[in-house]
Amino acid sequence: MLEDLVEAVRRALDGGPAVTPLPRLNPDVPLPDGTALVVRTSGSTGAPREVALTADALRASATATHERLGGPGRWVLTLPATHVAGVQVIVRSVLAGTAPAVADLGAPFTADGLADLLEPVLAEADGPVYTSLVPTQLHRLVAAADDGAPRGLQALARCAAVLVGGAAAPAPLLERSHDAHVRVVRTYGMSETAGGCVYDGVPLPGVRVRIEPGSDVVELAGPMLAAGYVGDAAATAAAFRTDADGPDAGTRWFRTSDLGAWSPDGRLRVLGRADDVVVTGGVNVAPAAVEAELASVLPRVLGPSATGEACVVGVPDEEWGQAVVAVAVVKPELSGPGRDIPRREPDNSTGLAAVGPEELAAVRAAVTATLGAPSAPRRVYRATALPLRGPGKVDRAAVARAVRTHEAPTSP
Repeated sequence: MLEDLVEAVRRALDGGPAVTPLPRLNPDVPLPDGTALVVRTSGSTGAPREVALTADALRASATATHERLGGPGRWVLTLPATHVAGVQVIVRSVLAGTAPAVADLGAPFTADGLADLLEPVLAEADGPVYTSLVPTQLHRLVAAADDGAPRGLQALARCAAVLVGGAAAPAPLLERSHDAHVRVVRTYGMSETAGGCVYDGVPLPGVRVRIEPGSDVVELAGPMLAAGYVGDAAATAAAFRTDADGPDAGTRWFRTSDLGAWSPDGRLRVLGRADDVVVTGGVNVAPAAVEAELASVLPRVLGPSATGEACVVGVPDEEWGQAVVAVAVVKPELSGPGRDIPRREPDNSTGLAAVGPEELAAVRAAVTATLGAPSAPRRVYRATALPLRGPGKVDRAAVARAVRTHEAPTSP
């Protein structure tokens, strides 16, 4: 029962037993002193690890969030409480002295379901109402509104802030949300930082960000850093390091797996994971940059059935070493006679269908114009959805496997 989890979080914040929303991977391995929460990473870099977070780290994160948002309020939980983003909704509620309003996490997420949850909370609350979503959920709310069911999006627009994280939100989705008066706050963080610690490109109070010269890898420091990985001293030592000298001597940093850069106005721009970089013809291509460009290109080239969501991966190529390939989400209900794109059924079990040569040429030309020829996808496939892992994150490995399977030569 979620009520039991809320009470367990309350006790853990006060020095009680650590909360473990999922069964321990190895119950015999002791937890670091002061651990209040153990959450698993999504396993994107291999086998899942357990991250140990102290009560101080959880409190620091929640307090900084409330300070940035303008004060504590009533929180609405729509995310699994097995992930750090979901647990942090509970932590913020406990520290605010309120009970979180909770969706039926076992039921499919729908716009009307969210409206049914939000509307009474908004009517009763005497202060701000907050919630946290992943981009997939926000997309469903926007799509429902566009299809004539606006209650969910309208209720969301009455929230004081809507934290959106777990994955990058496409620019068209953010623009559509802004047009609907939804106060979206883009968050960046991970389990190792007790959830989001950079909001709309600006670090939360107490958080420091630096970009490692030469590698462009993002490093984070602050009181919300995890104690480390349970039972993995080597991984902890590699990811969490304390500067021995220099201007940041004594500062403990977490080295992420993400590439970053500073925008002209001083905000952090996350360019994607360092291990996602595609090396094509000796040139490094960041998939996130290509995906951001495709967000506006795909609907323009493929028509309204294209959502703008895409996953860019590298696949082995004899000539280029790796070829840049894009898989675009196309809503099947908008395909067919009378629509901009004629319906093309996928030609094998991968669920992928290649776009036509003219469409591919248009996509390549648009990406080349802004990012250069190496970043232009050599193939573009349509799919009705992208595989996910964790709370709304696209499973790039699964996408790459699907592309390789689709392109594998078949026996005669």
